[in-house]
Amino acid sequence: MTTCALPIEPARAEDYDQIGRFLGALFHHPVEPEAHEAERTIFEPERALVVRDGPELVASAAAYTRELGVPGGVLPAAHVTLVGVAPTHRRRGLLTAMMHRQLREIHDAGREPVAVLWASEGRIYPRFGYGLASQRLQLAGQTTELRLPPPTPDEGRLRLDRPADRQPDLARVYEQARADRPGWSARDERWWRYVLVDPESQRGGGTERRVVLHEGADGVDGYGLFRTKSAWDDSGPKAETTVDEVVATSVTAYRAIWRMLLSIDLTRRLSLRRAAVDEPLLRLVNEPCQLGARLVDALWVRVVDVPAALAARRYATDVDVVIEVTDDLLPENTGRWRLHGGPKTANCTPATGPADLACDVRCLGELFLGGAGLTALAAAGRIRELSPGALAAASPAFTWHRAPSAMEVF
Repeated sequence: MTTCALPIEPARAEDYDQIGRFLGALFHHPVEPEAHEAERTIFEPERALVVRDGPELVASAAAYTRELGVPGGVLPAAHVTLVGVAPTHRRRGLLTAMMHRQLREIHDAGREPVAVLWASEGRIYPRFGYGLASQRLQLAGQTTELRLPPPTPDEGRLRLDRPADRQPDLARVYEQARADRPGWSARDERWWRYVLVDPESQRGGGTERRVVLHEGADGVDGYGLFRTKSAWDDSGPKAETTVDEVVATSVTAYRAIWRMLLSIDLTRRLSLRRAAVDEPLLRLVNEPCQLGARLVDALWVRVVDVPAALAARRYATDVDVVIEVTDDLLPENTGRWRLHGGPKTANCTPATGPADLACDVRCLGELFLGGAGLTALAAAGRIRELSPGALAAASPAFTWHRAPSAMEVF
């Protein structure tokens, strides 16, 4: 790698169109006008960085200002996005320079203890301190052999509608469910418009997106966003249902929605790209292997301010441990930190005594949402036990009763 002298500059609002064309080319998809305009409303030029070589844009990185669900609560998190370097300018240190500057700016602003992103390739971001904090299941399987438990007398009522027409109902259900799921990001009106945009050019030959809503005794308590795609062969219909998300605040709603999605007339296959690792559907169907579940990565977390981040989440059991942390990019995080917390409160302060555990800041990112276990990381050589018994004592605290999940790519 060589060092490029090209300066990193703050973006301007008028750079948005050029950034969109630039990233569309990098990620091999055309700029779709409807989606592009929806994303314009969430673009934050003051949080975007660009590099130009003359008039040509050759690199970018940005962040969205959102809240992230964490074990026991929510906290502000920089949602890193729009990251790319032109193929003509690779191996010049541009990505490294942008990521270093972005992390420093996030830290110095003092508002967001963590940053979070989706990685196009998992090998890119660990060198900047990001750890794999949550995984997801990709489901893609035959529905002909799948059965759910029969409906109960209090099953409620299902309705089909256009998602944009029911956005207030979707937002209300989502907010209720989000309170108990690490990894879900806040959605204001702008974000709902962006999430629900459905340009025909991105449907892959399928129908427009539809929503099925479940109405219980107290109103709408669940929804599922989906589309179908027609297909036939010599044996008859073989259409596919593609599910974007299912959110429910009651078991009854969840079961009723999935019962419909798995039994739409003329369909024979179903896919869901972002199922939770603990998705209840796998415990409901009679043949879970038919869902074709595949485990892949989801959210990567970078702890930007160690004491603020560790104090912001809650812990499944009481914990009192001193962790020695190393951080090559943000030296303020390097040191020994005493974490004292539990299910209701937590604090993290500098420690002067000996450490019980030692790890790098990437390891803290992997632990942060409760999706990775201390013992698994120790077995991989990622965390060291300095005080005998400290690993077993602290390990239960870093878990959570819900696995972290990720509902949308940002």
